[in-house]
Amino acid sequence: MAYLIDLTVRLATGMMGLPEELREKHARWLLARQQPDGGFGGREGGSDLYYTSFGLRSLMLLGALDGEPAARAAQYLQKQLQTRQTVIDLISLVFAAQALEAASGRNVLQAAQAGWQDALAGLLESLRREQGGYAKTPQGTTSSTYQTFLTLLCYELIEREPPRPQVLVDFLRAQEHELGGFLEVRLAKRAGVNPTAAAVGGLRMLNAIDLELANRTGAFLAEQQTDEGGLAANTRIPVADLLSTCTGLIASDDLRQPQYLNRTAAASYVRSMERADGGFAGFALDASQDVEYTFYGLAALALTEVLPGLTE
Repeated sequence: MAYLIDLTVRLATGMMGLPEELREKHARWLLARQQPDGGFGGREGGSDLYYTSFGLRSLMLLGALDGEPAARAAQYLQKQLQTRQTVIDLISLVFAAQALEAASGRNVLQAAQAGWQDALAGLLESLRREQGGYAKTPQGTTSSTYQTFLTLLCYELIEREPPRPQVLVDFLRAQEHELGGFLEVRLAKRAGVNPTAAAVGGLRMLNAIDLELANRTGAFLAEQQTDEGGLAANTRIPVADLLSTCTGLIASDDLRQPQYLNRTAAASYVRSMERADGGFAGFALDASQDVEYTFYGLAALALTEVLPGLTE
């Protein structure tokens, strides 16, 4: 099963185990965040593809991406096809379009120019660097663990095989820190939860995870779980955050090593980030919620409801 399909099934399965009133509350909050043009924005400013991707994926998981909201989202995405985008925005556009099609059957990418998949693959490969992975921007000279993971996801969505997959395996494995976990860039001094989750996801897609790596990385993730129940970004940060908690849970499941994390404590932490009127904040001192963290909150709650292996 393709990585993204497997993850989506896991999240959707866990979501169905959550109370209906919780799902409806967050669906209402998200639908109220949809902009007049059909997209989603951050805490400030208008619609952009990055936040639209999170908004549509959240509504898809909640079973609320249909009817008029889906039609408006389709109009927004179709308009974006006609404008020049950065690589990150193009990847967000593909993710958003996939969520919209899965939920409502609307295929906005069919309006793209013929051969757009090959053109996008060529653009992605232009970011390949000598370390073996992918840089974040055309100006970047260093391969990024996270960007490499996003690129592999994008290749999967456009149904293309990434060139030189063994080189990608070698790059991701070389990003592992001697004390456990993975680095975002090779010159980084310490591993973090988010690059670790990205490396694990990439290696999972490349069928390159063995038991020793799974155990080492599972133990690293366990070290990042704080007394709050959530995961901190790395050992230098004393507080948990919702992004790290979500990606840590995903990585733990990708490793098939759920025993390393206290999922009950993680669920309690995630619920503490939930706001009464809907949506999720990012960390304990965060004053307000947004679309991106709401996706992380919903995904994390769903993951605490279902163990890995259920969909295999």
